[in-house]
Amino acid sequence: MEVAFGVLGPVAAWDGTGDTIALKGPRHRAVLARLLVARRRVVPVARLVEDLWAGQDEPPADAVGAVRTFVAALRRALEPERPPRSPARLLVTEGPGYALRAEPGAVDAWRFERAVTDAATLPVPDALNRLEEALSWWRGPAYADFGDEAWARAERSRLAELRLHAVERRAEAQLALGRAALAVPDLDAHVAEHPWREDAWRLLALALYRTGRQGDALAVLRRARTLLVDQLGADPGPTLRRLEADILDHAAHLDSGPHIDHPPSLAHAPHLTPVSDPSGPADRVWAEATAAYDRTVASGARARLESTVGLLRDLAVTGGDGLEAARRHRLAAITAARELGDPELTARVIGGYDVPAIWTRVDDPHQAADTVAAAEHTLAALPPDAQLTSRARLLATIALESRGTRSARGLQAARQAEEIARGLNGPALLAFALNGTFMQTFHRAGLAPQRDEIGAELVALSARHGMVTYEVLGHLVRLQSRSALADFTGADAHATAADRLADRHELPLVGVFTQWYRVLRLTATGSPHPAEVATAYQDAALRLDGAGMPGLERGLLPLALLCVRLRSGQPAQTDEHIDWGPYEPWARPLVLLAHDRPTEARAALSSLPDPPRDLLFEALWCLAARAALTVGDRGTMERALTELTPAAAELAGAGSGLLTLGPVAQYLDSLAVALRGPR
Repeated sequence: MEVAFGVLGPVAAWDGTGDTIALKGPRHRAVLARLLVARRRVVPVARLVEDLWAGQDEPPADAVGAVRTFVAALRRALEPERPPRSPARLLVTEGPGYALRAEPGAVDAWRFERAVTDAATLPVPDALNRLEEALSWWRGPAYADFGDEAWARAERSRLAELRLHAVERRAEAQLALGRAALAVPDLDAHVAEHPWREDAWRLLALALYRTGRQGDALAVLRRARTLLVDQLGADPGPTLRRLEADILDHAAHLDSGPHIDHPPSLAHAPHLTPVSDPSGPADRVWAEATAAYDRTVASGARARLESTVGLLRDLAVTGGDGLEAARRHRLAAITAARELGDPELTARVIGGYDVPAIWTRVDDPHQAADTVAAAEHTLAALPPDAQLTSRARLLATIALESRGTRSARGLQAARQAEEIARGLNGPALLAFALNGTFMQTFHRAGLAPQRDEIGAELVALSARHGMVTYEVLGHLVRLQSRSALADFTGADAHATAADRLADRHELPLVGVFTQWYRVLRLTATGSPHPAEVATAYQDAALRLDGAGMPGLERGLLPLALLCVRLRSGQPAQTDEHIDWGPYEPWARPLVLLAHDRPTEARAALSSLPDPPRDLLFEALWCLAARAALTVGDRGTMERALTELTPAAAELAGAGSGLLTLGPVAQYLDSLAVALRGPR
């Protein structure tokens, strides 16, 4: 039975036949709604208690037991045919809490987001049909029965904004198809309810003009001006002012196709960046501020480059398209700064992009190399009296962008940046430098304790000075380090802290790492069936799609599934179409062995490179050791023993926070025994 969920109105659930599922009392519905807001992520029981009884001085003594009762009742309602004592597949227990593993198409809000996004890529007639269908799914305000709950506020706001956007894009499509008269009634009602939305006024005026009602179109623009001034204290922006002039002039471009004067297009759906206010003043402030900036800061001014870097830094933490765009435009900003011939400006442009980084493989190696080269050139060109802050930021950038390489320069730059930052006593600079130091703690195996100390300092420093993104980074570093040391109680606490900060400050990429961690924890501390773990990893991999982190995404799921199979005594995957990504050299010998081709496996081992110095260093050496033990390759066994010995107290791969091959000590013991045998 496939269950569907509705949140575009009162929260509801329907079974596979379309019948409404009874959800019992308001607390049961609240638990379901809270899990839907989490979008397949785990919500700790403590957080559920905190949210469900937020209006009271303190929760009742039996609150945890009550939550478990609510969950049990929901499970019976959602999976009535599940056999007794068999594991739930929809509302699952994971780590410290619960997650609702609804399929992407099973929740109306998720389908709505996808429909609006898809409409941006469709021909206009198809886009109009898609938007019409999607808007018909709304039954009232999103999460209508939880409008006063703080935990629902951001999601309600985001969905409300997306709906307003969809209404306007539907009208734009109607205008493009020559259906102006059809667009007028809905737009008239739309601007009456949301008078601050200038694009809605623009579309209504244009629709009226195209139906031969020039006077009404001008009256609408005058009404817009009056309302905007009275309610927001601001004049209409340049788009509305220009449209009014064009209507008075009977401009030819108004008569066919949508009026294009850089309005929001179908491709600009705000599905990636949540907003905090469904009513739109934030959009208005943004529009007014950017318009003022355009008017007052001259085109080509150097200040624009520095402002651009600040915008890109904020854009990067939104993930997905935002992260990809930030990465793409960052190098262009650096190039533009260098062309101006001002090393100090270039240093600020390069060093201003202090986006916290947790993954040790760069997303774009060519861009990283270009950034390092630009930073080194700028560092050499700085005048002797340049600010030490600029030097430290360039050095931290070199350390970060050199991660995963074998160059000694990255570690040297990290140490220099940290030394300067500590001397200057600047918290933001020190956090940036510590991130560089973290990225350079992979020159040998077994350095999880050192990384844990860096994470602890980042958490304490950032909490004192309100640096949320670096505080999250510190928790993720500690999550990885405690996992490597098999301290999953400690790692759980850091995962919960990171998720809480991410929820509060709208940092969607954090959930990618915490969800993968919870699958790792399941494999390392429980005894689940390999198929169950594989499913959990496949669910976690869905979070990587569109996350904007290709350095993390490619090959990671097959590698995780390989670890699961090996730990359960199964051979490697044998599907020839698997994309192992950068992990292929270390997977190939085991795949060949699974095909019963030991001679080829031995040949593959003979040319095996050393793994990159990153979070999966120990795991890849363990894969090599396993294959070498099988075929008796003493050379590879000796290399593996030497490299892995410093990590004898760690779990192989668990320092990634993503996967594990079990205790390194077990591999060391097997290697030692094999190497003591006859040559």
